[in-house]
Amino acid sequence: MSDEKILIIDDDINHLEVIRMRLKAWGYSVSVARDSHEARIALSATSFNLAIIDLRLSEEDGIELMGETLRRYPNMPVIILTAHGSIESAVDAMKKGAYSYITKPFNNEDLSVHIKNALEKQILVRELEHLRSQLREQHNVNHIIGNSQKMQRVMGQISLIAKTDCTVSIYGESGTGKELIARAIHHNSNRSKGPFVATNCGAIPEGLLENELFGHIRGAYTDAHESKEGLFAQADGGTLFLDEIGNTPPALQMKLLRVLQEREFKPIGGTKSIKVNVRVVAASNVDIKKAVTNGTFREDLFYRIHVVPIYLPPLRERKDDIPLLATYFMREFCGALKKDIQEFTPAAIQRMMRYNWPGNVRELQNKIEHAVVMATKNVITPEDLFGDTDISNHPFHSYKDAKERFEREYLENLLKISNGNISYASKMAKRYRADIYKLIKKYRINPDNYKNGQAPMITGKIVA
Repeated sequence: MSDEKILIIDDDINHLEVIRMRLKAWGYSVSVARDSHEARIALSATSFNLAIIDLRLSEEDGIELMGETLRRYPNMPVIILTAHGSIESAVDAMKKGAYSYITKPFNNEDLSVHIKNALEKQILVRELEHLRSQLREQHNVNHIIGNSQKMQRVMGQISLIAKTDCTVSIYGESGTGKELIARAIHHNSNRSKGPFVATNCGAIPEGLLENELFGHIRGAYTDAHESKEGLFAQADGGTLFLDEIGNTPPALQMKLLRVLQEREFKPIGGTKSIKVNVRVVAASNVDIKKAVTNGTFREDLFYRIHVVPIYLPPLRERKDDIPLLATYFMREFCGALKKDIQEFTPAAIQRMMRYNWPGNVRELQNKIEHAVVMATKNVITPEDLFGDTDISNHPFHSYKDAKERFEREYLENLLKISNGNISYASKMAKRYRADIYKLIKKYRINPDNYKNGQAPMITGKIVA
C-alpha cells in the first residue's frame, strides 16, 4: 500500500467519487473537497503529497486556487483536471505552476502515469530541500559570512543577544538572511537543544494563520476530525521565528500579544489555556513603526517584539562581502553536487561586484547554485552566473542612476502584472499605496496605460 496522500478538488460529485474510488483502489490515501473552502480546510489539517484540482469550480477558477495552494505549499505538485481542454488553458496552467494537465474523459492508465510521475517529482524536490536545509542548519554564527563593518556589528549583537532570552526583531529586505540570523541566535542560546520552528506569516491566508499558530481541537469546526498542534506548541522549549509579522491581521495581533505577555494560549475550539516556554524572534521587510502610525499594527505588540532590534544591511551596502559569500556558496554546492570547481574568473568577480543584487544574499546563493550546475570547466565565468548577457560594452552607471533605472523597471513590471491596479500592485510589492503613487509621480507614468492589456507608453525621461 502507498503512503502518499492525495487531495481531489472537484465540484462535480460524480467525477469526484469516480476519481476517489480509482485512487483508493491503487492504494493511495485520498481526501476530497467540493469547493475552495473545503479545500483550504483540508490543506490546513493534512500534509498532502499531491493535489488534483478541477479547472472550472463553481465559485472560482481552479487555476486561482492552484496559485494560492502553491504559494502555501510550493513543493506539492498540482495536476489540473478539466473537461474544457484547450491549448491556451493548458499553457496557462503550466506557466502558473501546474505539474501536468489532464482532460476529461481520461483513461485509468493516463491518470495513473500522471500521478506516479508527479509523486516521483515531489520526492526528488523533498530530497533537494532536505539537502538545502542541511546547508542552512550549518549556518550558525560561525557560518555567517561577512567582514564588512555592518555585518561585524550584527554578529556582535547576535553574540550578546543569544545569551539572553529576550524577544528579538530582525529588520531587512527580502533575501538578506533574516531566518539565518534567527537560527544563529537559537543555536547559540540555552535553547539550542529545543526546536527551532519557522513560519512566514505573509504566506498564509488570513483565515488560516490563527489555526497554523495555535492549532485546533477535535470538532472545533467542520472536518476537524483530529486535533492539530499549532506552531507555538511545537516550539515549546525552543524558538519560534515569525517572518513577515507585519502582515498579521489586527485580531490575531491581539492574540499574539497575549501569548507574549502571559506565555499561554488557547487552541481554536479549546477552553483550557496551554502554557508554553517559547522565545519569539520576529522579522519584517517593511517598516513596522510606520504601520503603527498608519494604524495597521498594534503599538503595544510593536513594543513587545521590538525589545532588541537587529537591522540587516542589503547586499548592495556590503559588497566587500560578495567574494567571501560567493566562494562559501560555491564550495557548499560543489560538495553537495560533487563538482570540482576551483574558483571564479576575475571577470565573474567583477560582474558580481557591479550587480545591484535586488534579491540580496538569497539571489546570490541561487546564482551560485545555478553556476555550479551549469559550469563545464573548473572555473565559474560570468556566463555561468548570468547567462549569455554581456555588459562589457555597457557604461557603468552611478549608484543614483542605477537605482532609478531599477525603480522604474520594477514599477513598470509591477503595473504590467497588476494591470494598472494600484491596490493590487501595492500588495504584491508589500508597500503602501502612497509609496507606489510617489514612484508613479516621480517617473511620470500613467497607470491607465497598463490597463486592459494596453502596451505601456513611456512619458518620463530615462536617465542614461
